[in-house]
Amino acid sequence: MDVMPLLLLVAGSAAVAAAARRTPVPAPLLLVAIGLIVSYIPGVPDYTLDPEIVLPLVLPPLLYTAATDSSYLDLRAQLRPVALLSVGYVLFATLVVGWAAYRIVPGLSLTAALVLGAVVAPPDAVAATAIARRVGLPSRVTTILQGESLVNDATAITAYRVAVAAAVGEGATWAGGIGEFLLAAFGGVGIGLVLMVPLHWLRTRLKEALLQNTLSLLIPFVAYAAAEQVHASGVLAVVVVALWLGHRAWEVDFATRLQEEAVWKMVAFVLESAVFALIGLQLPIVLKGLGAYQGLSAAWYAVAVFLVVVAARFVWVYPATFLPRLLSARIRRREESPGWKGPFVIGWAGMRGVVSLAIAFSIPVELHDGAPFDGRNLILFLTFTTVIGTLVVQGVTLPTLIRLLKLPGRDTRAETLAEANAQAQASRAAEQRLDALLADERNALPPPLADRLRTVLERRRNAVWERLGQVNPVTGETADDVYRRLSREMISSERAVFVKLRDARYIDDEMLRTLLRRLDLEEAAAYRETM
Repeated sequence: MDVMPLLLLVAGSAAVAAAARRTPVPAPLLLVAIGLIVSYIPGVPDYTLDPEIVLPLVLPPLLYTAATDSSYLDLRAQLRPVALLSVGYVLFATLVVGWAAYRIVPGLSLTAALVLGAVVAPPDAVAATAIARRVGLPSRVTTILQGESLVNDATAITAYRVAVAAAVGEGATWAGGIGEFLLAAFGGVGIGLVLMVPLHWLRTRLKEALLQNTLSLLIPFVAYAAAEQVHASGVLAVVVVALWLGHRAWEVDFATRLQEEAVWKMVAFVLESAVFALIGLQLPIVLKGLGAYQGLSAAWYAVAVFLVVVAARFVWVYPATFLPRLLSARIRRREESPGWKGPFVIGWAGMRGVVSLAIAFSIPVELHDGAPFDGRNLILFLTFTTVIGTLVVQGVTLPTLIRLLKLPGRDTRAETLAEANAQAQASRAAEQRLDALLADERNALPPPLADRLRTVLERRRNAVWERLGQVNPVTGETADDVYRRLSREMISSERAVFVKLRDARYIDDEMLRTLLRRLDLEEAAAYRETM
């Protein structure tokens, strides 16, 4: 096996992504553009998107990282819009795009057109999170887009399977399609619910950060494979497990959290970079065998499908946003009016990505009777042009659109006040814990070290511990050992308060992660001599 093309892909895409950080262009767009250019350089090998690799090996870790960085509480608060987009919109887009393609493209069967609709229906989790990080979307809009992109792949893959079964002659029925959808949805969620508790229990019982992070790397693949084994949705299983583990991450050892964050950032960076580069590199492969669909006719079909995809999202988003408010007084009392700007951004932020291409490449070549799958190459081409069109047109214009709409950003002053208040409450709890600990003779400390603990509590900036040689006559510990132990006790008290405030929705998960990382780093500094 020649591994050089793979190494070149990873190294090249990582280099381009790193260079993109020094430019105003989002890394996904630059990677796609460079991939398109490189694909026509003589001697560059064909990088075919293999669905047998992308779906079970690339999609799970990307979903896992996106879900663990998301907020379970925020997603629960936005459950209605997320469900309407991730399920309702995907099915709506499948039907609308499929019917439009059937009417636009001569000779394309309705079943094949519905396959195309299912393939291009879901906005991509990687594209949504990668673009959203750069453009500074409001937190509610970001939560909705992330939640949608985490779940919609499951809906699209199920719709695709039903459409393909009908296209190849397996006699698919509406009842069978609904049954398959319910199995995929409830089965995937069920597998995730079954796995999440024992996996979290195991993570908290393993005492070595290396073993815990090895388990962490295996979790998304285990969840995906377990669900797919029973024909349930591996996507939903991964998302459920990841949301739970991310929500309970504060219970894991601090060394694991610090190491895990670095490991998964590297994994996500490499995979995201390679994925977007692969999208651009598909052009020569897609154009091969396009057959009768050439030139201006193929270009017209591509533009028409792209426009239908974009328009269908707006047609769904606005009624899905405002109709529930019109029908429910409870929703009107509980939620502020979203206005028209937020839904417009959500409608425009429907970038497609690698999942659509991977699904398209998995379309069978032949029908059950041995005849070729009519329109397969055209579906590949239209999927590719839709992915490129949404990434380039919508991705490039999204930052400008947000600036023109003057969407209210995050209230940094309010967040700073909330963080200061949270830190004050945690510090009071830690100080009370310290006073109780110091009242016990087993925790006796020289006054300078006790004062230093209080100083650290107030200033959070001490990085080096003085090593003292005194030994506690009761426990036999050195003063340094007692100091580190008491410091960890105080940090644990602060950590518990931060989590309590997060659960009470006084601070959000992003702020919780910031505060926990600060404590983790301090705990690591205090603990480093015993590592």
